[in-house]
Amino acid sequence: MAWSAGQYLKFEDERTRPARDLLAQVPLETAQRVVDLGCGPGNSTELLVARFGTAGVAGLDSDENMLAAARKRLPDTPFEKADLESWLPPEPVDLLYANAVFQWVPDHVSVLARLMDGLKPGGVLAVQMPDNLGEPLHVCMEEAGAAGPWAPAFADGRMRRRPLPAPSTYFDRLGPKASRVDVWHTIYNHPMASAEAIVEWVKGTGLRPYLDAAGPEHRDAYIADYTARIDRTYPAMADGRRLLRFPRLFVVAVKA
Repeated sequence: MAWSAGQYLKFEDERTRPARDLLAQVPLETAQRVVDLGCGPGNSTELLVARFGTAGVAGLDSDENMLAAARKRLPDTPFEKADLESWLPPEPVDLLYANAVFQWVPDHVSVLARLMDGLKPGGVLAVQMPDNLGEPLHVCMEEAGAAGPWAPAFADGRMRRRPLPAPSTYFDRLGPKASRVDVWHTIYNHPMASAEAIVEWVKGTGLRPYLDAAGPEHRDAYIADYTARIDRTYPAMADGRRLLRFPRLFVVAVKA
């Protein structure tokens, strides 16, 4: 599945806000080695550079389109193509930071536990992930997937990623390697211009597997069906905008 940096950055302010909120909870005054895991187009990496300086910050991602955008945005920062399921830093680092990527990684809790081994003592693993599969935003994707001539392309109408585990799971798996683990949820409420704007938001992320499954011959019809469902599900506010509710899970672990 290929990603689109341009589509992702149509809502850069909204997507960068949780990255900024995550970084605000990282308990490090300084850091010599920082890696942005799943750096995307570099908007989160830019926050790390602003806080810790260019010299020690690097980014990695598995998608060439995202890496090209990140390199253009931050030409003095090294970016690497890598698979998060198997990657480990070649030497211990101060901060492993991941904004909205591990929800796509199978058994990501085991990966996070392994990444704790790549931190220096006192180093920090900081992770943020959407936790919104129960929201109409995603439910409508599944309903639309089962509703049209494209339905055979979906496995029982389901293309959704796995739900995140309970917060206690992160305490159980990361706690033995940590001196401190914090886990919390934040619910963002994003005023969106229209139902079509909500659809544009997810075209860059969660909707992409559904569009890939529908195929080019059904893409437009699937989007029309999904947009109609979003229009019915997210009613207009007094000013005509639609309010997109977006829960996210945050995890910050400090290595013992």
